[in-house]
Amino acid sequence: MAGGITVYPVGDVRQLVAHLLGEALIEPAPEYEFENTRPPALDFSDVMGQESVKRALEIAAAGGHNILLLGPPGSGKSMLAKRLPSIMPDLSREEALEATKIYSVAGLLENGRMVTHRPFRGPHHTVSAVSLSGGGSRPRPGEISLAHHGVLFLDELPEFHKDALEVLRQPLEDGQVTISRVAGSCIYPSRFMLVCAMNPCKCGYYGHPSGRCTCSEQAVWAYRRRISGPLMDRIDLHISVPSVSYESLKERKPAESSADVRARVNAARDVQRARFTGTGIPNNACLPPDRMAKDCTPEPAGQALLERAFQALGLSARAHDRILKVARTIADLAGAEQITAAHIAEAIQYRVLDRESLL
Repeated sequence: MAGGITVYPVGDVRQLVAHLLGEALIEPAPEYEFENTRPPALDFSDVMGQESVKRALEIAAAGGHNILLLGPPGSGKSMLAKRLPSIMPDLSREEALEATKIYSVAGLLENGRMVTHRPFRGPHHTVSAVSLSGGGSRPRPGEISLAHHGVLFLDELPEFHKDALEVLRQPLEDGQVTISRVAGSCIYPSRFMLVCAMNPCKCGYYGHPSGRCTCSEQAVWAYRRRISGPLMDRIDLHISVPSVSYESLKERKPAESSADVRARVNAARDVQRARFTGTGIPNNACLPPDRMAKDCTPEPAGQALLERAFQALGLSARAHDRILKVARTIADLAGAEQITAAHIAEAIQYRVLDRESLL
C-alpha cells in the first residue's frame, strides 16, 4: 500500500531460500492500485428543498470549513449532514494512507483493507472527552482522529458535555491532538471537518412559524450559551435550516445529484491545490494568518462591506478571518481571482448566530 518498494510474497522459508539461491525466483507482487470509493445510497438528490443549506454545505466541502446547522426537529439537519461525504473532494492516496494508519493503530481496519473513502464519525452526545480526544491506559486514537480527512458530526451540539466540547479547540486549530498518559505521550493527526447540528432552543421551535416555542428569551440565551464563544468562533458557517415547506414535498422536483455538486467542489479544490503548491496548506479553511493578506484581500467595495459588518455585529478577530476564508472559497467556486463584495455578502449571511446576537 505504501508504494516505492518492491514486495516479494514469501509463503515459507523453503521458498525464500530457493529464491535467494536463484533456483526458483519469486515474482514481485503487483503494485497496490488505490481506488477512491464512496459509501452507497446517500445522495443530495434525496433531499427536497433546502437549497440555501445545500449551498452552504457545498461551500463547506469546497474549502474544508466547519459548519453548524441550526433548525427545528424534523427539518433535515441530520439527513443533510450524513450526505456531506458524498460531495466532498476525492480522497487522495496520501490521505488514504494517513487514515489507514490511524484505523490500523485503533484496530478498526476491515480485513486489513485500506481506507478508501472519507471517514464519517457521528458519536452520541453522551460521549466522554477521552473518547473524543483519545486515550486510555494505552493511548489510542479517539473520534477526532478517526475522523481525520473526513467529517466529525456532532448532533444535538448543546447536549454534549462541556469538557468534551472544549477538547475540540486545540485540534480544530492545530490539526493534531496530543495525548499524555502514564504509559507515554503521543500525537495523533486530527484534521477533520466539524459539522454540528442543534435546535434553536430547548423545545426546538424558537422562531418557528407555528408559534409552538414555549421558551423565554432568557431560556434561549442560556441554551445557546452551553457552547463557548471560542468554540463557536472556530465554526466558519452557521446556517438556519427551516422546516421543509409542503409545496416542496408535494412537487417532488428532481434535486441536483451529489455527483454534480462534487464536480464543482473538486474544481474549487484544484484551484486551492494550485495556489498552495509547496506550502503544506491543504485548503482555504487552514490558511495561516501570514497568508491572509496575500490570498484573502477583497476589492475595496468588499473591504468596506466587511468593515461595516464587523462594527455592526461586534465580530471577533477570528470571526473576521473566518468570513474572509469563506469568501475566498465562494470566489473559488465562482472561478474568480478577486474576492468581491458579493462574495463577502454571502459569507456574512452564513454567520446567523452573530446576526441574531444571541450567542
